[in-house]
Amino acid sequence: MSEKITELDQENFESFITSKDTTILVDFWAPWCGPCKAITPILEEIACDLSNSVKIGKVNVDNNSELATKYEVRAIPTIKIFRDGTEIDTVVGLASKDELLKKLN
Repeated sequence: MSEKITELDQENFESFITSKDTTILVDFWAPWCGPCKAITPILEEIACDLSNSVKIGKVNVDNNSELATKYEVRAIPTIKIFRDGTEIDTVVGLASKDELLKKLN
């Protein structure tokens, strides 16, 4: 995983999504999920391209089922976008870089 992407869990999730003046993208994923593996390079590109305005985190649903339940993740990959701690958009399934950039803007 890129150094620009933060691994999230129960302990750091809330503080991560409440970052001020930054759009937060959270990828709910699992290591056995093919589409989850396919979206990782896209997220790494976005993390590099938009490092000044977007923070990206990843939640392994196998290790953090309580977060997946709380945020109603029923399929993976699921991408949730937050601003000021509030969820503003969700993308379920494999998405292209262009689709994700539109959601972030």
